[in-house]
Amino acid sequence: MSIPPSTAPTTPATPPTAPPTTPSEPIRPRNREESLLDPLFIQKIEQLELVSRKIFVGRMKGERRSKRKGTSVEFADHRTYSIGDDLRFIDWNVYARLDKLFLKLFMEEEDLHFYTLIDTSKSMGFGAPSKLRYAKQIAAALGYIGLINQDRVVLEHFNERLEPGLASVRGRSQLWRLIDHLEKLEPTGGSRLAAAAKTFAIKHAGKGVVVIVSDFLDKHGYEEALRYLLARNLDLYLIQVLSREETDPELAGDLKLVDCEDREITEITVSAPLLERYKATVNAYVSGLRDWCTQRGIVHLAITTDQPFDRLILDYLRRRGLVR
Repeated sequence: MSIPPSTAPTTPATPPTAPPTTPSEPIRPRNREESLLDPLFIQKIEQLELVSRKIFVGRMKGERRSKRKGTSVEFADHRTYSIGDDLRFIDWNVYARLDKLFLKLFMEEEDLHFYTLIDTSKSMGFGAPSKLRYAKQIAAALGYIGLINQDRVVLEHFNERLEPGLASVRGRSQLWRLIDHLEKLEPTGGSRLAAAAKTFAIKHAGKGVVVIVSDFLDKHGYEEALRYLLARNLDLYLIQVLSREETDPELAGDLKLVDCEDREITEITVSAPLLERYKATVNAYVSGLRDWCTQRGIVHLAITTDQPFDRLILDYLRRRGLVR
């Protein structure tokens, strides 16, 4: 479902931003952690971890427990011996008592691959604070939780296409790279989630948890994009970030609205009935996306940038099962 062009909320134009300067050599930032993640907030999330609703087989042994039985050092269960099983795992103590062969099973440990996909199209630059700034904070907080728990953290971003992102990093020491990459992201271009999702699905062969942070105001819709990711059996979370100016605008009079992505112009006369119809359209769009996701096992969470950021991580995402 996409917003009908005739009733779609037109994103007001945003002022041009200066292009970011990229140093020839990466420089470790000194205070960027504080700019996106407050030190007090970091203390609150130190004991959290990311949770997958699905069990994934990692490519190497990790720090995370799996329901899958393997060959680590912690005993889990027994099963009856079958011809061809490894004799090294026979429990001879049980054989001495029962005169039957049983194999010892152990808890398997695995890596969790955690992917964050951020929308950096021009519409994300709207609002105060901007939706992109809010999205960066979300990515920084979740990425930090993953890093301190030795998860594989990957950061990608998109506008009309998937842009070069931050390759897999692991461990607390990589936080500066995550923050540095996030700080450089600027809103640019239009939005084409389907093209980005298709490239993402091809690029990342591994299973894992994927969090998409976007306003999802894509005129091409979201169904095709999410089907690409569903086909990969990924654990999907959508965080829809909107500004209060978009959900509850305070406008009046004759206005010319310019879409900041495709420069489409809409001339309107704002009246109370028109504002009510606009709000109903926005609410219907958000509800439609939520219902579409619920039917397919995707977690959807809509939030506005005026809501406290720490509440999103410590409350909402805990209740939705992404962190614990």
